[in-house]
Amino acid sequence: MSLKDLPHDQFTELAERTRQQYQELKARNLNLDLTRGKPSSEQLDFSNALLSLPGEGDYKDKTGADVRNYGNLQGIADIRELWAEALGIDPANLIAGDSSSLNIMFDLISFAYIWGTNDSPRPWKDEETVKWLCPVPGYDRHFAITERFGFEMIRVPMTPDGPDMDVVEELVKDPQVKGMWTVPVFGNPTGITFAPEVAEKLAAMEVAAPDFRIVWDNAYAMHTLTDDQVENLNVLALADKHGNPNRFWYMSSTSKITHAGSGVAFFASSKANLEWYMSYASIRGIGPNKENQLAHARLLGSVQGLHALMQRHAKSLAPKFEAVIGILHDRLGEYGVAEWTEPKGGYFISMDVTDGSATRVWELAKEAGITLTKAGASFPHGVDETDTNIRLAPSLPPLDEVRTAMDGVATCVLLACVEAAEANEG
Repeated sequence: MSLKDLPHDQFTELAERTRQQYQELKARNLNLDLTRGKPSSEQLDFSNALLSLPGEGDYKDKTGADVRNYGNLQGIADIRELWAEALGIDPANLIAGDSSSLNIMFDLISFAYIWGTNDSPRPWKDEETVKWLCPVPGYDRHFAITERFGFEMIRVPMTPDGPDMDVVEELVKDPQVKGMWTVPVFGNPTGITFAPEVAEKLAAMEVAAPDFRIVWDNAYAMHTLTDDQVENLNVLALADKHGNPNRFWYMSSTSKITHAGSGVAFFASSKANLEWYMSYASIRGIGPNKENQLAHARLLGSVQGLHALMQRHAKSLAPKFEAVIGILHDRLGEYGVAEWTEPKGGYFISMDVTDGSATRVWELAKEAGITLTKAGASFPHGVDETDTNIRLAPSLPPLDEVRTAMDGVATCVLLACVEAAEANEG
């Protein structure tokens, strides 16, 4: 029976019990953090061999080039070929960079803003306005980039199969719409994976802006929580097939696979887009950290080695996700006060609570020593008009802390919704 349908005496009993549980929660003086999708120490330990790789005397890539020296902006073939095989794309369309794909995304937007893309009639800074499509809920760091450049961010609803393509196809008729953010596999924060037909439509759709770009941020391409690997669609080939070869800026990285602070980031796109990018990146820097790239190639060894490593991650992460979902079902399921995603991979669970209650849940949790990502963070400008969405990130804490934190979060959700129901009744 949902909260709103409870008889008055049962509602009163639930309200009193929840308030008592919350006071007991506060008395525990917890200090728990479910804010960001960081790998745990256990996960980082899986790749500690990196700290001694490639090893003294091992400094030449497969072409015989000395990785200790300057040069090779495209990155070494050893890691590019391995990663291209894992993604199912041509290594000729892939650049290996330094540790952060977010840096490359910022560069791409910066270069387009200052000089325009290779398809732009003018630099984006000279446009009257630049509009950008933002599927919501989405990745807060994506939104922070386009917000910093002053772009008008247009929200696109997410469906279980990806962004609502009826909305997208209508919006791209505007020539001021220059791009779109996406996280196509195990998305942040919903955990959904785009359906093949959605990817096909994105590759094929007619757009008004000749320099329209889709940032295909495949950050969680390998991050399954099960024994199954997800097929990564070759959107570069799809776009080329439909006569839009320059449409996708395809991002990937090892950041949550090896060591988050010292991974390898990848940028894949058409040859024309890569040449455009490197014409500016070659001025910005002489080349990436090729020693680190060689270390990663040695650590992973092959795509099979990569998948074996990801199975270790899955065994570490899956119990935490199961704990979160189990507690939400057990504590909240019967009351109809929240809905949540049950992803098969990635790093996040997206939870929607009763309209107008998410900020209150965040406040109650903070007062009880449980830090959550701020309500609304998964929306442009941090504003969720309905105040419903909260992103949960269970990866970093140990399993027992995840259980403790989520039991506390469930109490906070119930209390916030009880308060909202009492206010409406009053």
